[in-house]
Amino acid sequence: MNANTTLAHVIEADAPVPLAEYVGRERDALRTALHKNGAVLLRGFAVGGAKGLDAVVRQFAGSAPLDYTERSSPRKPIHGHVYTSTEYPAGEEIFLHNENSYQAVWPRLLFFHCAQPPTTLGATPLADTRSIHDLIHPDVRAEFIRRKWLVVRNYSDALGLPWQEVFGTNSREAVEQQCARNGIAVEWLGPHRLRTKAVRDAVHRHPVTGDAVWFNHATVFHVSTLPAVVRHGLLEMCGEENLPSNTYYGDGAPIPGAVLDHLRDSYRSASTRFDYRKDDVVLVDNMLTAHGREPFTGPRVVAVAMAEPSSDLR
Repeated sequence: MNANTTLAHVIEADAPVPLAEYVGRERDALRTALHKNGAVLLRGFAVGGAKGLDAVVRQFAGSAPLDYTERSSPRKPIHGHVYTSTEYPAGEEIFLHNENSYQAVWPRLLFFHCAQPPTTLGATPLADTRSIHDLIHPDVRAEFIRRKWLVVRNYSDALGLPWQEVFGTNSREAVEQQCARNGIAVEWLGPHRLRTKAVRDAVHRHPVTGDAVWFNHATVFHVSTLPAVVRHGLLEMCGEENLPSNTYYGDGAPIPGAVLDHLRDSYRSASTRFDYRKDDVVLVDNMLTAHGREPFTGPRVVAVAMAEPSSDLR
């Protein structure tokens, strides 16, 4: 095997050996590389499609992939809890973020498998959350640490995802119980409409490395991060109060535009990219590395799986 650090950590196979077997054999070394670099690209291995990715997760995490709960984007299951990556239009960027960082419980590990590379662009850019944390002005960090951040989500049949799909149930009582367990305030606005609010920390400590990480959805969920045409259309259609998602300081006050511009600049300054090859698999420590998606052309097919629930719940 050849290893280098041109992108976080890259390991390229000399021959297409089964990836699940390699991961099981080298799990400790891969864990060490993951904690140091935040992501590991495994290239040139025999993956075996979605079923093979499921086996990779089980070998690396020692457990089955996690279900995608409290959803924020459209995905379809491929095999078990291996899903399609977010099914947004090819021409749209998905801004850098950490998977499910708006939740009380989130996956520590992400696994991306490129089954079909795009024709152009379509990378999964990565950004070290330790670097993002350090790039953010200390006064901005201190304000978020003091006030935390608030996520407001609206669910309906007309716009965004319906609450039944997000929470995986048709029962209002089950939704309320799930939200109560996870620190989410619930407001029913009608038979098909729900609004939720949750206050979360913006800075966390990685449970293994102890590093301070910028781990939140305050930037990606803010309406100003959307492309201008989408942002203006949504605001005209439903107004700020009814946006599918938006963010504020934890006390409900708006986050200034200059602060959001600074946050977006910090993410982009910390980011790196690579072009996918067929059967690339990327292991990501979700707390150490933010990810996104470039716009693309051609038939891009990337599967994703999650593992190892982590939480700040006491």
